[in-house]
Amino acid sequence: MRVIVFFDLPVVTGEERKAYIQFRKFLLKSGFMMVQESVYCKLALNGSTVNSIIDNVRRNSPEKGLIQILTITEKQYSKMDMIIGDVKSEILDSDERLVIL
Repeated sequence: MRVIVFFDLPVVTGEERKAYIQFRKFLLKSGFMMVQESVYCKLALNGSTVNSIIDNVRRNSPEKGLIQILTITEKQYSKMDMIIGDVKSEILDSDERLVIL
């Protein structure tokens, strides 16, 4: 199973920004991986593990903002379509300017 956490937290004041950073660090330390900005995902073996993860997220969530949790099966997750547009980068990935000493 996969547990997906979506969140939209305010970052207007310094206190809100600190709460956002703490929540994000909590997710990363708990084994969540970033899928997109403000969307994190974690594998879970069974329903009791999912409940434990959800309880942990609830205990560590900031007072302000919106946090949504979605639990789906691995089969459902594998059917996700990814549409990736052109990525513009400043990094040159050719050897045109390669200098061998």
